[in-house]
Amino acid sequence: MHAYAETTEYQLPIITVQAVHTDSELLSTSASIQKVQAATVQNNANVNLSEVLQGVAGLQINNRENYAQDLQISMRGFGARSTFGVRGIRMYVDGIPATMPDGQGQSSNIDLNSLDHIEVLTGPFSSLYGNSSGGTILAETKEGQGKDSIQVGLNAGSHHKQQANIQLQGGSKQANQPAYVISSSYFDTDGFRDHSAAQKVLNNAKLTWNLEDGSKINWVTNYVKIHADDPMGLERKDWQANPKQIAPYVKNMEFNARKDIEQTQTGVTWFKPINDKNELYAMAYLGNRQVTQYQAIPNGATSQKLPTHAGAVIDFERNYYGADFRWTGKELLPNTTFSAGIALDNMDEDRQGYNNFVMVNGKESYGVKGDLRRNENNTLWNLDPYVQASWQFLPTWHLDTGLRYSNVHYESEDHYIVAGNGDDSGSTDYQKLLPSVALGWEILPELYAYASYGKGFETPTFTEMAYPTLATSGINFDLKPASSDTYELGLKSQNAFGLFTLAVFNTVTKNDIVPDDANAGRNTFRNAEQTLRQGAELAWQHQLWQDLKLSASYSYLDATFDADIAATSTKPLIEKGTYIPGIAKNQVFTRIAWQPEQGFQAGLEARYMDKIYVDDINSDTAPSYTVVAANVGYLWVNRDWKVNSYARVDNLFDRNYVGSVIVNDSNSRFFEPADGRNFSVGMSVTKAF
Repeated sequence: MHAYAETTEYQLPIITVQAVHTDSELLSTSASIQKVQAATVQNNANVNLSEVLQGVAGLQINNRENYAQDLQISMRGFGARSTFGVRGIRMYVDGIPATMPDGQGQSSNIDLNSLDHIEVLTGPFSSLYGNSSGGTILAETKEGQGKDSIQVGLNAGSHHKQQANIQLQGGSKQANQPAYVISSSYFDTDGFRDHSAAQKVLNNAKLTWNLEDGSKINWVTNYVKIHADDPMGLERKDWQANPKQIAPYVKNMEFNARKDIEQTQTGVTWFKPINDKNELYAMAYLGNRQVTQYQAIPNGATSQKLPTHAGAVIDFERNYYGADFRWTGKELLPNTTFSAGIALDNMDEDRQGYNNFVMVNGKESYGVKGDLRRNENNTLWNLDPYVQASWQFLPTWHLDTGLRYSNVHYESEDHYIVAGNGDDSGSTDYQKLLPSVALGWEILPELYAYASYGKGFETPTFTEMAYPTLATSGINFDLKPASSDTYELGLKSQNAFGLFTLAVFNTVTKNDIVPDDANAGRNTFRNAEQTLRQGAELAWQHQLWQDLKLSASYSYLDATFDADIAATSTKPLIEKGTYIPGIAKNQVFTRIAWQPEQGFQAGLEARYMDKIYVDDINSDTAPSYTVVAANVGYLWVNRDWKVNSYARVDNLFDRNYVGSVIVNDSNSRFFEPADGRNFSVGMSVTKAF
């Protein structure tokens, strides 16, 4: 009796995840998955995804302080080459792709004000999502619940940052009535740097039906509109002299580089259990995306005057749609679960290019749309069948397998045919069989180990194919898709000391897509014979005492070229063993927070980022840095009223550092400076009816 009385009992929460296409528990899933729950208290402005995903092991997410180029996100090194947007990583919002069929995605349409949680899948099983799934980010917004309510919020901060938002939500009282969340926000800023102002409108609506037969329908509609000036990168000397400036040459030429984006997307997901052993899932979506971008390219003899040059104003409209159908069956064989499905995606792009100048009194006037220089229609589609199986062949052993046939079909029709610029129409197909397998062992009820393997596949995006080798025009159909083989060992534990996850991995990529030469102001791309990524990821979460919570993560990534890359007309030989640019070797993050259900709130966090090489020849680096942030707030709840307020300071010690790099910039303007010490405050008021 004395020994029993001294036994400590504790109740740990069960964390469920969906990143492997089936509901499962995080601790018993043979894959590297991290789940980030949206904070119940507000401690940031809810503008950028980087505010939510800081500290996720294996994820490098940099805020460029440049809303014209989106965040710079890479996962285990995949996507690090991106000069804008997100490459090599699949992104989904409420089950709807935020990544185009060619592999280029964006995070700007994720409504953080109505976010519920995000799942990050970094390991080999991300290959289950097909093309460009070196990693996967799945965001889920809230579903309406309880009483009807309205929430109004206002955030303000340094550089005249301000965001106003409103949210309506409510649960359903009858099966044929939907629960709903309707969210709208407006954000604008003067920008930390010169010529970096931005405005953003974001609307998101989600209707949820939970029907009497057990089926569930989600209907999501999203609209985003962005206007953003582009301050671009700086040379090292200019960054050190004044990190707020734009490049003196760019300023003097008055290019007025900027980007306008407008996107509308809608989609439906449907889940239906047929019986206790079979269920169906379906998803369908469609959208329209329009982009106009003015670039800082002069009218020189080696740039826009070339007959093969596509101009310095990019203007395109994309219509896209897709669907995913999946069946899941349980116990068809003892202790097994099978899934089989097929995914379809299609994109049609109407792309034009124009000069970014007009002649006024015999002189170029930049920053305005001039003569047509490019006119083409690009189409892409894929039809990917896939299967998965999970077998518990012993009480504490699992075997999980998956197989997907990913095939991508490109076609371009050229309608700009003039002297010196012929017909560049063409087409190509890419395909790859993507197997994955994982063996899991429940060593103890609170300790789980696994070993896994997966083959990945990444096609070049239309943007990377858009500019071929020097003095040529049209689509670069010589680019090959990259394929990778990833091996991983993992360990997970959830006990009285918290939740621990550990993963070590080795990834070999053949035909990796890397930047090539500069083609008259535009980066072109080529294939590297082989690259190697080796690393480890460690994460820990623990509730220290009452409402005092601690989280920490460490990421190590050694990413190198694993074979020589031949010299070109403008680049020297890149030797085997050279580091892949854009990737930090070490990252550390820690956060401690006091977060009771109501009352005083406080938090302190620190982030370390190792140095980052800026180009393939490792000629320079963005130095390592450590930054600290702190926040306080108060949450007041009284019956149907809730008031949430916060104040926050980022870069507490006013560190001058580079937030991100523009890999292989042809003008050596590699550096995108980060903001100095900056402040934000906010308040939201919620009233239930």
